[in-house]
Amino acid sequence: MKQVLEVLKEQFKYAPMIFRIARYEDKATYQSHYLGLAWQILNPLIQVAIYYFVFGFAMSGQSGIAGASYIEWMLAGIIPWFFISAVILQGANSIFNKIHMVSKMKFPMSVMPSITIVSNLTSYITMMVIFFALLFVKGAPVSMYWIQFFYYFVAMIAFLFSVTLLNATISVLVRDYYVMLQSVMRVLFYVSGVVWNLDTKLPAWVVDLLKLNPIVYILKGFRESFVGNKGFWQEPSYTIYFWLITLVCLYVGSVLHMKFRERFVDYL
Repeated sequence: MKQVLEVLKEQFKYAPMIFRIARYEDKATYQSHYLGLAWQILNPLIQVAIYYFVFGFAMSGQSGIAGASYIEWMLAGIIPWFFISAVILQGANSIFNKIHMVSKMKFPMSVMPSITIVSNLTSYITMMVIFFALLFVKGAPVSMYWIQFFYYFVAMIAFLFSVTLLNATISVLVRDYYVMLQSVMRVLFYVSGVVWNLDTKLPAWVVDLLKLNPIVYILKGFRESFVGNKGFWQEPSYTIYFWLITLVCLYVGSVLHMKFRERFVDYL
C-alpha cells in the first residue's frame, strides 16, 4: 500500500508538469504537419466513417437498443475505445521511450502514463462534443442517466492509469510484452463489442465470459448512459468486479514500478 500512495502522491505533486509536457508533446508530434493538431480529430473521424460504412451499411449493423440508431450506439462506444486503445498502446512505451531523458532529471517516471492520458484527452473531448452535437441534432431526449458520464469517465481514467503503469513497467523489463500487447488490443477491438452488440450476437454464457474484460464495463457503461438508460448501480456485482480489477492493477503496477524504476536503465 505504501507504494500505491507514493505513486498517487507523485501524480498530484507533478500535475502542472504533466499538463505542460502533454501540451508540448502534442505540438511536437504534429509540428511538421500542415493541418497540425487537427489530425487528432481527423484520424478518429475517418476511422468512424469506415467502421460505420462497413458495419452499419455493408453488414446492416443494429444497435439492439430500442429508440437508438446504430450510429448513436456505435459512437457512444467507439469514442472511448479510441481513447482507451491509444492510451494503453502509447502508455506501454511511455517509460521506455523517455527513460534516458528522465533518468538524468529529478523527475518521477511514474508520471509518464499520466502524460500519455492527458495528451490524448484533446481528441477524446472533441469527439465527445461531436457526439453530443449529433444527439442534439437528432433530438435525443436528455436523460438523468447522462450524469453517469462523469462516473464512467473517472472509472476509465482510473483503470487506464492503473493498467498503463503496469504495462509501462513490464514493457521496460520484457520488451516482448509490448509486441504481445499490440496483438491483444487488436483482438480486444472485436471481442469488446466496439462495433457490434455482444448481447444480440452471442449466447449469454459467452457474453458473461467476455464481460470479464474490464474494457467492456466501460464501453457498456457509456452506452447505457446515453442510449440505454440504465444505471451502474443496477449491476453492483459487475461494478465491484471492475474496481477490484482496477485496484489490483494499480497495486501490482505500483509495487513493480517502485521496485525496479531505479534500475530501468540497466534493462535497456
